[in-house]
Amino acid sequence: MAQENHDYIQKILQHINILAEQIGPRPATQPKEKEAAGYVFNELVRMGYRPQSKSFKSAKSIYHPHLLASLMTLSAFVIYPLAGRVSAAIAAALSIIALVSDLLELAFITNPFRWIIPKGLSQNVHATLEPRGEHAQDLILVGHLDTHQAGKIFSSRGWVNFFQTFTTIAFVTFSAQVAFFLAGILAQWTWLWIASIPSAISALILFAICYEADRAPFSPGANDNASAVAMVLAFAESLKHKPFQHTRVWFLFTGCEEVQHYGMIHFIKSHKKYFRHPKFLIFEMVGVAGPSWETKEGIVIPFKPDKKLVGMVEKIAEAHPELGAYPSFIIGGNSEMADAVRAGYPAITFFGLTPDGCAPYWHQLADTADKIDPDVLDRTYRFSERFITDIDKMHT
Repeated sequence: MAQENHDYIQKILQHINILAEQIGPRPATQPKEKEAAGYVFNELVRMGYRPQSKSFKSAKSIYHPHLLASLMTLSAFVIYPLAGRVSAAIAAALSIIALVSDLLELAFITNPFRWIIPKGLSQNVHATLEPRGEHAQDLILVGHLDTHQAGKIFSSRGWVNFFQTFTTIAFVTFSAQVAFFLAGILAQWTWLWIASIPSAISALILFAICYEADRAPFSPGANDNASAVAMVLAFAESLKHKPFQHTRVWFLFTGCEEVQHYGMIHFIKSHKKYFRHPKFLIFEMVGVAGPSWETKEGIVIPFKPDKKLVGMVEKIAEAHPELGAYPSFIIGGNSEMADAVRAGYPAITFFGLTPDGCAPYWHQLADTADKIDPDVLDRTYRFSERFITDIDKMHT
């Protein structure tokens, strides 16, 4: 499958330019996300595929559940001292609902907040390529179509580090508030309410952060994640006339990744009956740094890639030092690998983090097509090419 020239890089750059510059920011459930889906659909048709577009309902913003959690936590703090044990019980109940719902949200699990937040329609686009021989397994290549708001918390490495640390502090104080208010139902000690002040402060800070971010302009998303969409399109084109021997390949373009992965979750639920020994390769921000593979990700709740797949990429990196591949991890973020892992499927993310864990232009207005590095694209493509070829050789 090796290519004799780098024409594919120019095609990848063209895809990125169209998505990030011509179409522009692509908010989840909004017309520009749909336009991007239409673009990849038409490109797949041009290549000779018969793509499918599947719609689904999704939240419109990742921040709405956290805004609700902060408001409910603050309300509990205000209510607690008003009417003795009765208000303590109400405050404890509100605190529990807020904490549990927010934790479930971070784990991509349905919760009471999802019942009431605003929804919209989005779509996934996918196409499949059957193997030349016996169909022994599936390989799903994934890139998401939508982009994120460029809030203050993503404006610099310092802000990102602050937010990563703050989220842990917030959940510790929220948990403490639950414990204090439950104790307050039986023991009306004044200090229990005073001790919950840090939780109220955390809730105020969380509300301010999420309120600002939810109203921030959307990133053009050249690196995050037009680069991944373009990479998947490149493999769709290169593999079309050279299918694998034993592996059916899915080329998947998801909507609403930036609002807790509604697109990926919908795809897995609606297609799992069709899978045969599936493996997932998720591409994330592959145009500025890397190639790199994730070893861990998560916000409060950690997710890790499949050990066998990690072993495979480690061997490729060792055998091909010229590609400059290395491991990385992210705290305070998730890729769609988390959804495959939760469903019990082997998965790994090629995430273009720097060696020190920085995600270049992550959720920033500066994430434009001129920042993309063709050399990084080339090395990531060739690294990925070797990996997916090895996947075909390991068929069950």
